[in-house]
Amino acid sequence: MKKKIVPVIAAVVMIAIVALIGIATKVVEKYTPTNERMSVEEYYGITNENEMALILQDQVVEYKGFLSGDIAYIDYEAVKNYLNSRFYWDASANICIYTTPTDIITIPAGKKEYTVSANKQSENYEIVKVDGDKVYLAADFVQKYKNMDYKLEKEPNRMIITYKWGKVTYADLKKSESVRYQGGIKSPILTDVKKNDQVTVLEVMDDWTKVMTKDGYIGYVQNKRLANSREEETSRDFEEPVYTNIVRDHKINLVWHQVTNEDSNAALATDIAGLKGVNVISPTWFSISDNDGNITSLADADYVKTAQANDLEVWALIDNFNEQVDTTKVLSSTASREKITNQLIASAIQNGFEGINVDFESIPEDAADGYIQFIRELSVKCRKNGIVLSIDNPVPKPFTAHYNRKEQGIVADYVIIMGYDEHYVGSEEAGSVASMPFVKAGITDTIAEVPAEKVINGVPFYTRLWKITTNKNGSTELSSEAIGMDQADETLASNGVEAAWDEGTMQDYAEFTGGDGNNYKIWLENEKSIEEKAKLVKEYNLGGIAAWKLGFERSSIWDVILKYVS
Repeated sequence: MKKKIVPVIAAVVMIAIVALIGIATKVVEKYTPTNERMSVEEYYGITNENEMALILQDQVVEYKGFLSGDIAYIDYEAVKNYLNSRFYWDASANICIYTTPTDIITIPAGKKEYTVSANKQSENYEIVKVDGDKVYLAADFVQKYKNMDYKLEKEPNRMIITYKWGKVTYADLKKSESVRYQGGIKSPILTDVKKNDQVTVLEVMDDWTKVMTKDGYIGYVQNKRLANSREEETSRDFEEPVYTNIVRDHKINLVWHQVTNEDSNAALATDIAGLKGVNVISPTWFSISDNDGNITSLADADYVKTAQANDLEVWALIDNFNEQVDTTKVLSSTASREKITNQLIASAIQNGFEGINVDFESIPEDAADGYIQFIRELSVKCRKNGIVLSIDNPVPKPFTAHYNRKEQGIVADYVIIMGYDEHYVGSEEAGSVASMPFVKAGITDTIAEVPAEKVINGVPFYTRLWKITTNKNGSTELSSEAIGMDQADETLASNGVEAAWDEGTMQDYAEFTGGDGNNYKIWLENEKSIEEKAKLVKEYNLGGIAAWKLGFERSSIWDVILKYVS
């Protein structure tokens, strides 16, 4: 019996030993750091020896660069998206343009020479290189206009760019250590660091710290491997550009004047007879007429003289309302933009008006770059000639973010909110043209990007009379017309209707059935509603108020506005 038991015990013991060995192996394996190394080419996304990886601040980006001799080049898209958005590439003309507060810099591709407002200058390297559909800018040239520093590393080629300055946390390695791709001992090794090497601390977690090495690897080391954590201030000598603006020492009280022909110009004296407190008039004189940048003009020196004799500055308006004009095409062409700006400046000088008001509406997203470049270029010429530049914008919405109000607020003198058209012709439902929540949102969203003292809030002197027609089949149709204050009051009186104050919109509201059997709705703009909007100038310390348009108002309106913009 004993002879049979011994082999069984031995077998059990052997099984236990094997199991323990297996467990021990797994435990050792679990807690033993891997020696696997990640391919640096894979890490930096390098696909060929001519590429140069870009590490921007503390991020390896998808964009690449390359070395040409000792000159480093950066992908234009990386420059534009991370470093300096004022570089503008015109593919059709094969030129890069950069605007400063006072100069338009034009750089032909493949050249060492460039022009600064028609003055020729040169570098000892090609500034812009084109490779197929890729455009690259010399890092040294970008550095002239951006507070950035960079250093180059080899094997693989990579450029480490610092462009954010201020407080940075550093730490030192207690001993030689591996920097891993992710936090964990089983993550592959990116690079090795030596004892006392300094790393930049990016993020501290429970057990691991995200760091960046001096040579541009971003990975993880265990917290216990770091010592002497400290915060240091970083900076670089650089003279930031100063954008001077022509800002009046008083609130702007502007009214747009719709001018459609020479007779409208001649009627100015009559049209402004009832004005009080207005200090700027903006006639709708200019419109882009074709994709080559030609404009139509109704500019009139006698109009300007009449306005100025009545203490009115003239800020002439240009629009893009011609349906034959492709806004994207005309604004993406450097030659077309230059033609427009030159015509406007020449007219201002010739006719003596003080400002230009840009009213480009329904700007498609693919026109965004050309649009803001147009504003930059026009701002340079306005600044040099002492001409006020104001830009009209709709109330901010996600679909108009590409208007780049922040940049407008830097380069232009005034940014005007068209605080109306909340509901417009073609709207699916009847509603206010400019309810108070809509107007306030427009102001708060704009001053989040633009200094309040540069913001002018536009108010409507018109309302919409909405008509709801019921068809024989029971369906309804909605239509509207824009009417002025007096016409609105006359409409209510003729229908025996009195409007009632609506706290939600801060407007008088009425609805009624007309003599034609149709239902009507109206949200009135009058002394009460305009006063509520005018109060916002003081509440938000805005640069002033603007009104669309001259002729839709009652003379009593001006006394109301004057209380808040004087």
